[in-house]
Amino acid sequence: MNPTQFPWLTAIILLPLVAALAIPLIPDKEGKTVRWYGLGVAFTDFALMIYAFWHSYNFQSSTFQLVENYSWIPQLGLNWSVAVDGLSMPLVLLTGLINTLAIFAAWKVTNKPRLFYGLMLAMYSAQLGVFVAQDLLLFFLMWEIELVPVYLLISIWGGPKRRYAATKFIIYTAAASIFILIAGFAMAFSGDNVTFDMATLGMKEYPKAFELLVYAGFLIAFGVKLPIFPLHTWLPDAHGEASAPGSMILAGVLLKMGGYALIRFNVEMLPNAHVTFAPVLAILGVVNIVYGACCAFAQTNLKRRLAYSSIAHMGFVLIGIASYTELGISGAVLQMVSHGLIAASLFFLSGVTYERTHTLMMDKMGGMAKVMPRTFALFTVGSMASLALPGMSGFVGELMVFIGIATSDVYSSSFKVVVVLLSAVGVILTPIYLLSMLRQVFYGNQSEELHLDAVIADVKPRELFITACLLLPIIGIGFYPKLATQTYDVKTIELAAHARQVLPVVAHQQPSSLYSRLVTAPTLASSEVESLVNISK
Repeated sequence: MNPTQFPWLTAIILLPLVAALAIPLIPDKEGKTVRWYGLGVAFTDFALMIYAFWHSYNFQSSTFQLVENYSWIPQLGLNWSVAVDGLSMPLVLLTGLINTLAIFAAWKVTNKPRLFYGLMLAMYSAQLGVFVAQDLLLFFLMWEIELVPVYLLISIWGGPKRRYAATKFIIYTAAASIFILIAGFAMAFSGDNVTFDMATLGMKEYPKAFELLVYAGFLIAFGVKLPIFPLHTWLPDAHGEASAPGSMILAGVLLKMGGYALIRFNVEMLPNAHVTFAPVLAILGVVNIVYGACCAFAQTNLKRRLAYSSIAHMGFVLIGIASYTELGISGAVLQMVSHGLIAASLFFLSGVTYERTHTLMMDKMGGMAKVMPRTFALFTVGSMASLALPGMSGFVGELMVFIGIATSDVYSSSFKVVVVLLSAVGVILTPIYLLSMLRQVFYGNQSEELHLDAVIADVKPRELFITACLLLPIIGIGFYPKLATQTYDVKTIELAAHARQVLPVVAHQQPSSLYSRLVTAPTLASSEVESLVNISK
């Protein structure tokens, strides 16, 4: 069979799910066979992704590729419609890498191993489905399926307050999902034809007030997952109580689902409403950065400090989405990929530290660099990447967002200066709380409550391998950003052109009093307007 004709995406999505259903049939008492089985399935699926994209994906095309469309439940209008483009493809690979490493990180799970690895594989499948779904009902279905494994993974294998954290997570995310359903059905039933095909929904003409309401609904739904202040409060609790593999997936993949959906739905499908909401996104991005950094500095729990750091870093994604520039949107995508790798590495290392110390309270640690020098070195590299040290992927992503918003001709100069300066405050606070974290954990005198064996305490080969698999692409992208950006540059250029296409129309409309002070609709030459229209076609 021709590789281009094989249903790669269907196979990639269903393989983990089908494999999870077969776990009860595996003869295994101690969980050793099941963990090798889970790791083998995850790695095979990741290898399939790489093979499929290498042989059947054209990086120079912005259109959807590997398209598969099958009628699933025609009575409900539900189709199995999946495809990838430059926006979803790098996030699919990120999902494959982090889930595979998270399963490898869960090597010592002995409590209900069949259920644990079954949930990990089912969640893996649902996450992939979210990034490739091209049918709104299918997208919603995958979005909902992913919630249940996360809830169970936190509530069964989490910390002392795991049930509280898991319940808070499911309440926030399930309630937010209602807005996806309402906004999605409103779009589907708008106009003469009823459809759930996302490409068709993006081409429909909607009344302005209707589009604004739909945009607001999606913003709430995806803002919880990203998360956006003040919809973020579930995240520190979930991270604080989840096991290390769960935190790796929470920070590395789940938050990216929110950013991806904001671009896919709010920017690509609702560009007219995005003109009104873009300044709001930029402001919320600044709030995320400053608020997340300040709250991170106040935390004494290691994982809660990293959780608030994630909130701050997601603020750059919001600013990039709001920039209306190719560089800004490209920076937002790179920031999602970069933060996924960085956060996964830091949360994994926090799990390594917890296994040795049995505590996450930084004031009960100290002096651990003497007995855990390799762990200290790896933690330092991950922290340097998180604080955007030049030569690391975090620096490139944040720099692209800064330049993107600073060079945008959509906003007034005063608005851009305020956004950049306040965001820079968060950038200054980031090294303070991260270096302070390293000092409290690894420097000073070792706490009397810790009894670490210098022979066995340091990172082991399996743990070193997992961390290296995350840190190497972080450094590689930092020195050569094209490793990541070439996979989606064509798509982000098209997205920026598509979003800007409506600006010449908006320029002739009377702005509200609020936005007249914040937004300056650009004066585009007629030749530029024509070029934008041609690009969008």
